[in-house]
Amino acid sequence: MVPPPQTDGCEPDLAAVGTWLESNPDILERWLREHASSELRRKALQAVTTSTSPTKAQCNSNSSSTQLQIWHPSSSSQNINLQNVRPNRDFESMDESDLFMELIRDIANELNIDVLCHKILKNVSLLTNADRGSLFLAKGPQENRYLVSKFFDVRHDTTFEDAVKLARSEEIKIPFGVGIAGTVAKNKIMINIKDAYKDPRFNNEVDLRTGYKTNIILCMPICNYEGDVIGVAQIINKTDNSPEFTNHDVGVFQRYLTFCGIGIQNAQLFEVSVLEYKRNQILLNLARSIFEEQNNLECLVTKIMRQAQDLLKCERCAVYLLDLDCCEASHLQKIIERPGKAIQRPMPLNRMISGSVTGQDMIDNFLKKPSPFTTIFELREGGAKTLVSRPSSYDLAGSILAQIAGYAVSSGQILNIGDVGEWLCEKHSEGDAESAQTILCMPIMNGQRTLIGVAQLINKENGAPFTDSDVSLFEAFAIFCGLGIHNTQMYENACKLMAKQKVALECLSYHATASNEATRKLVREEIPSAEFFNLYSFTFIDFDLSDDETCKATIRMFLECNLVQQFHIPYEVLCRWVLSVKKNYRPVKYHNWRHALNVTQTMFAMFKTGKMERFMNDLEMLGLLVACLCHDLDHRGTNNAFQTKTESPLAILYSTSTMEHHHFDQCVMILNTDSNNIFQALSPDDYRRVMKLVETAILSTDLAMYFKKRNKFLELIENGEFDWQSDDKKDLLSGMMMTACDVSAIAKPWEVQHRIAKLVADEFFDQGDLEKMQLKEQPIAMMDRERKDELPQMQVGFIDVICLPLYKVLSETFPWMKALYQGTAENRKHWQDLAEKVEMGLTWIDHDTIDKPVEAFTESEETKDIELTVHTLHTVSSAPPVEVKKRHKKLCCML
Repeated sequence: MVPPPQTDGCEPDLAAVGTWLESNPDILERWLREHASSELRRKALQAVTTSTSPTKAQCNSNSSSTQLQIWHPSSSSQNINLQNVRPNRDFESMDESDLFMELIRDIANELNIDVLCHKILKNVSLLTNADRGSLFLAKGPQENRYLVSKFFDVRHDTTFEDAVKLARSEEIKIPFGVGIAGTVAKNKIMINIKDAYKDPRFNNEVDLRTGYKTNIILCMPICNYEGDVIGVAQIINKTDNSPEFTNHDVGVFQRYLTFCGIGIQNAQLFEVSVLEYKRNQILLNLARSIFEEQNNLECLVTKIMRQAQDLLKCERCAVYLLDLDCCEASHLQKIIERPGKAIQRPMPLNRMISGSVTGQDMIDNFLKKPSPFTTIFELREGGAKTLVSRPSSYDLAGSILAQIAGYAVSSGQILNIGDVGEWLCEKHSEGDAESAQTILCMPIMNGQRTLIGVAQLINKENGAPFTDSDVSLFEAFAIFCGLGIHNTQMYENACKLMAKQKVALECLSYHATASNEATRKLVREEIPSAEFFNLYSFTFIDFDLSDDETCKATIRMFLECNLVQQFHIPYEVLCRWVLSVKKNYRPVKYHNWRHALNVTQTMFAMFKTGKMERFMNDLEMLGLLVACLCHDLDHRGTNNAFQTKTESPLAILYSTSTMEHHHFDQCVMILNTDSNNIFQALSPDDYRRVMKLVETAILSTDLAMYFKKRNKFLELIENGEFDWQSDDKKDLLSGMMMTACDVSAIAKPWEVQHRIAKLVADEFFDQGDLEKMQLKEQPIAMMDRERKDELPQMQVGFIDVICLPLYKVLSETFPWMKALYQGTAENRKHWQDLAEKVEMGLTWIDHDTIDKPVEAFTESEETKDIELTVHTLHTVSSAPPVEVKKRHKKLCCML
């Protein structure tokens, strides 16, 4: 060990001594304990505590003052008691002034509130010879203050452990103004009672329970440096059996409590700072954990709710999220939205309490503006799993908790309800809010300060209302929630962009725009008349047309409607666009270029033969023809359900109407390709209108969209609607026309319908085979190759549910389209005939594919010597298959 430096009185040497003391705190501690006189200790403490404007020498000596703190170490352990800090024999040898100063020093640096309060009561007992004492701390808001016992009945020899154990087993709560302690706290006065049982404010309940008799009481307030009451100290009975606490006791008690008030306030501030540190650590851990959980919104919100429940000790927690702005929402609007659009920012958050708004305000607000939540996450008491719901408007209307959260959304403010029953009134306190006593609602903002939801806490575990401290903590907590949710959304958007990139690369690798050579060749070709192709008829057949002739037929429809001249479409651009559209159809069995041509031709026939052009202007006719030709672009031969099951990039990109959104995107891509934009001469307004029309029309080919619009359309027809010029009515009419064109193969002549049905079935069977191989699932009946015998009956069901009702209402409203209804009704008879033959026991014979339908059996044919095997598919009994032998040519049926 380095010896202490020798000094000659110079300040540099004094600084060296200070440096040595700082380097050897153990030696300083031992010397102060064992060798320093009381006078030296008093002077050292006075020099440390009274220095205000330090000189250079004092600045040097301040380094030693920190070492004096080891003389009175702050205890963070509950295993330390006063006997271990200051031996009793030291107190016995001191006079009163030295003892007073010693006991002040004993609490001067104590920052543990429990240890400090225990020391105060023991030291007061030593100073006043009191038998025992109690200490109460003030709690609660200014208008409703109360005292809570920190330690009760502590004697001079009560250990810290025993005092803590007693305090935890029996907490006493006294409102300001009630009893002796409450009166002292409220009026900030001292009360010295010589006979407790004669004072009406005295409560002898504790005496009766413990058998101890209280004779005299001295009770005083403990104030902070601002003069506010922060506690009450009370001592009972004298150990020397004196009949009262003397004026001297009162003076000593009062002077000592002055120092105690400062010590308690410092300890409380330290306790708050420690609590804030712990809370900050919790928030940091939360931030770390939520930013690690960025690929699943449900997991993220679950983690957030559990953290909130643990942090604020509440029974239930819920998060209400607004529309998360899915990629397909307002798809066209996003494409044409102008940059630099002003973003509305919410007002800064204010803390609203139950006194500033009422439950009726909330109810009235909901009636004006219903809760807009799309997803609700709930974590209930003891719940190990998050409850996730996507409520309807009806569900939200029936939920009081959702309405309260909706009020916080509409106002953008924090809502803290201390008494839910009183706030809502009885008539609104039923339902899911019946068990709620206190509620705290906090708006959640994302990184752009956009409101994305509300976090809701219900019922603190201790039954108390949520405090300002809870609100402050939850407000910081909500900031992390918003950032975490926003981060997860950004991650999901990034995944969608990656999926979009994959789709784009796949399309670009497969498709290309039409070549200049093919375009020039088509430009030079002569375009036959509409009569040559039979374009005006609903019985149009493309089977005998070559691929080149299908392109010419398409161009003829645009020429026949005068659209090329009307909208100044360069003829070469039109030819290239038609060839490019054709090139972007895959060679699947049904949803290919030929299907697109037939759908477009039916729309053309509706305009001309069905006279629907009188209800449409030229721009709308152009948009509908383009939509028909592009409505199945890049179809892969699989439906939306298959995309979802296989989690394809398209399904990630579009959660609803998956393929239809992709068809429209392909349409836009072709139009944006060089020399393919047939809309290039349109004005900006006309361009926006026609693109919106094309998008809506293509999305209408999703049968899920058809079922949503059908009832509204039928309602208009039943009400005798004749004016179809308003935007919403024309949108409905266009949607019904698109569906009618999309399924128009059902109205073709039976031979054509039969052949097309086979193509549809083969494509469905291919998807079913994929589901068996890739997903290891059994496909539904119409896609199961092993159940092809059921297809005639399924075809009848398809006609009855979709086709006939649609064609019937169209033909009744627009009589010129009656041919569609008649052709469908005729084909239904054929399908029903096949279905009945299957029910009688016929099946497909010897061939997987069908070349000729079973039409009927004549009496003469049945008597011939033929051989025919019949398998019963849907027999009710368990009898074995019947085998009938006759001589006949082998027959087979097809769809």
